[in-house]
Amino acid sequence: MSGKIQQLNGDDTLSSPRKKTKICQIPVVTSKATVVLGAQWGDEGKGKAVDMLAAKADVVCRCQGGNNAGHTVVIDGTKYFFHLLPSGIISSRCIAVLGNGVVIHLPGLFDELETNEEKGLKDWHDRLIISDRAHIVFDFHQQVDGMQELEKGSQSLGTTKKGIGPTYSSKATRNGLRICDLLGDYDEFSKKFNILVEQYQRMFPLLHVDVDAELERYKEFAERIRPYVTETVTFLHKALKEGKKVLVEGANAAMLDIDFGTYPFVTSSNCSIGGVFTGLGVAPKSIGEVIGVVKAYTTRVGDGPFPTELNDDIGELLQTRGYEFGVTTKRKRRCGWLDLALLKFTNKVNGYTSIFLTKLDILDTLAEIKICIGYRLNGKEIEHFPSHASDLAKVEPIYNTIEGWMEKTEGVRSFDKLPLNARKYVKMIEEHLETPVKWIGVGAGRESVIAI
Repeated sequence: MSGKIQQLNGDDTLSSPRKKTKICQIPVVTSKATVVLGAQWGDEGKGKAVDMLAAKADVVCRCQGGNNAGHTVVIDGTKYFFHLLPSGIISSRCIAVLGNGVVIHLPGLFDELETNEEKGLKDWHDRLIISDRAHIVFDFHQQVDGMQELEKGSQSLGTTKKGIGPTYSSKATRNGLRICDLLGDYDEFSKKFNILVEQYQRMFPLLHVDVDAELERYKEFAERIRPYVTETVTFLHKALKEGKKVLVEGANAAMLDIDFGTYPFVTSSNCSIGGVFTGLGVAPKSIGEVIGVVKAYTTRVGDGPFPTELNDDIGELLQTRGYEFGVTTKRKRRCGWLDLALLKFTNKVNGYTSIFLTKLDILDTLAEIKICIGYRLNGKEIEHFPSHASDLAKVEPIYNTIEGWMEKTEGVRSFDKLPLNARKYVKMIEEHLETPVKWIGVGAGRESVIAI
């Protein structure tokens, strides 16, 4: 180029003594997806957050997990329970997508659709899309899940026994079966199914599977599900390029993430921000808002360390007032004070742009409220969140204590109308997490939200 600086001509070419090269036009992403993630151990109220946001969304997606998740949406006093489906499907304007990272138990999926249809879910036949890459949860996966828990005895993890772990295990060992296998050559599907069953029967000799009956059953499922299946990666990229409003609904929560949660007391998928990319096939540049859903106190279902757990009257009060029972398992949830040390860690991993705070009203009757702001381990304050469950079980929470507000907040609809101490509580959360609280839930209904 003779050492000369090339100049951009008006026709988008580079000047050259030999030739003119057309500059490639860089495509512009015209919209970015909003992601809603659980920030604690699950059951934070993601269903409420998604229900509110789905009112303006065009597409709502699940990216990971299976029917071990549980989201509740209350509309005009009617409770809708979602396990596999994105709870945003309740919005009649939304296309609902089950991404490639989701593992699907087909009998459970159709039962869930029918149950919610009876309650009032409309037009889902025209609005449900399922990835052809999603893996299938079989009934024998669920049997194996229960057997593995029994084998562990006192070291059991408290799984939902929905077959999620064994299905992801089949996926990782590359002999799992996907929706595209089910809809492809059925003889080939049958061979692979037999191989998978035989493998599990070698590991669990007591496992009984009526292979012929199951294959006939899945032949019927293939035709039932065929109308809803597509290659969702292309669908989602097209939707974003067209400026559609895409909402991603995380299942489970950050502290149950297979990599960043309280391992081994975790689920089998990445339910932090990374699971969005691998479970839907979208790029990081396609993500805009990342909303962390935070319950105003802390709960968890199942076993594992819980630094702020309250095994006293206050814990019982939170459990009772908050109606803390697992949507999927019906198990009583363990309850404790809000843990900001935990939330700081999940914020590092997920990069929340805002917080949706739920169930503030459950604290209305407490004269005194504690908030964990850090941990001591072996007498020394630590800056990191412990990686080993045994270390987390030994930490001593460092608490700040504030006066409660002792006033009803359920009917409040603006932040400045909240009691002073309730506002202080919210501000303390914002300051410690360095992230704004944009919404506050003060009741079960979809109308019980304060937008800041």
